[in-house]
Amino acid sequence: MPRIVTAADPASAELAECIDALDAAGFDPRDEASLQAAAGWLRRLGNNATFLGDLLVEELATRHRADVLENSYGPQVIMLRPPRGDYFIRANIWPSADEHMVRASGGATFAYGLPHDHNFDFLTHGYFGPGYWSDYYTYDYAEVTGWCGEAVLSLRFAGRARLEPGRIMHYRAHRDVHAQHAPDALSVSLNVMHCGAAQGWLDQYRFDLEGGRIAGMLGAGASDAFLRIAVASGSGEALDLAETFARTHPSERMRLCAVGALAALSADPDAVWRQAETGSSRL
Repeated sequence: MPRIVTAADPASAELAECIDALDAAGFDPRDEASLQAAAGWLRRLGNNATFLGDLLVEELATRHRADVLENSYGPQVIMLRPPRGDYFIRANIWPSADEHMVRASGGATFAYGLPHDHNFDFLTHGYFGPGYWSDYYTYDYAEVTGWCGEAVLSLRFAGRARLEPGRIMHYRAHRDVHAQHAPDALSVSLNVMHCGAAQGWLDQYRFDLEGGRIAGMLGAGASDAFLRIAVASGSGEALDLAETFARTHPSERMRLCAVGALAALSADPDAVWRQAETGSSRL
């Protein structure tokens, strides 16, 4: 279950003040002092009951002209400080099951009922409303290979809880699994998210909780798609690159992607997979 972080501070901070402080100190969740400092600033920002409403009014007045390219998450997420360095800040809107948008689009649009882990650490703060519910699990990332259907023997139920107003939780990369459920009323959370250069090569999974298995992978990187498209074009350089990646790339996922791309283009795909399994120098 995510760790509950105690950050008792009645002070209030503006968004710019919070950003300046985190820009100066950085955010490294592996360092307890850094994590506590970030949690403290998240608490102060959360104590500011008006900053987000003021920001939304300003955005509506300018028709969002400034943030079109700053947010890859969609309209549910408000990017407060885009990814730069080792962190970013966002606000998440969590509609209740009674909201029209949930009834029209379904809960899956908001990742409700989707058991998943994260390939990054982050802090979350219950800012507005009663907060979403989650069923929490833990598992050992080092234990799994990552193939769809793989049994996760270490997967354990850790409890059900709500991101209550004022609560700060630390979601730990590759350890905490949760299935979110709609809050009882519209809610908003604030997040300080860690980001690093290696993050794109670390897998994130969705889980079959009843079967205790990996149900699939989430968030495959753009490099996967680029390589598949390049190989499918038939370019000699792309084929050479794919063969090199299949043999030597440090990411298991990229090696698998390269072999799959080559197999899809081959008249004998089974032979490509067999050669990959035997470690052939030429695929």
